[in-house]
Amino acid sequence: MTIDMANFTPFASLIGGAMIGLAAVLLMLVNGRVMGVSGILGGIVRPQGEGDISWRLLFVVGMIIGPMIVWAVAGEPIEITPVAEGMWLHVAALLVGMGTAIGAGCTSGHGICGLARLSVRSFAAVMIFMAAAIIVVYLVRHVFG
Repeated sequence: MTIDMANFTPFASLIGGAMIGLAAVLLMLVNGRVMGVSGILGGIVRPQGEGDISWRLLFVVGMIIGPMIVWAVAGEPIEITPVAEGMWLHVAALLVGMGTAIGAGCTSGHGICGLARLSVRSFAAVMIFMAAAIIVVYLVRHVFG
């Protein structure tokens, strides 16, 4: 296996990971909430109380504006490579939504915040996410591809 040096970005990845970690810590310190995107979006659809929706909307706005700021600073849009399209995109979205409901959280909640809190449940969820991802990539590339 060779490394594609054009897509090998250790410094950008390190900075991005550090920023995500900092955001997770700040959300926990300031708001006492875990930075799980599915839970944040779910709370917009079903608010849990007075004032609960405003921080969630700000988080989502930040997720939308962040790439725009990178685009403005870098002078070019962020390259996006879709992994699915058409019906498969909808099927994938449905499966991800079902997975977050069944697993009581998403990859960001379990993988970033749960593992940082040494949660056994999050560790099990992340191992299942990873195993499923490995199996799906193998099937798509080598069996169906």
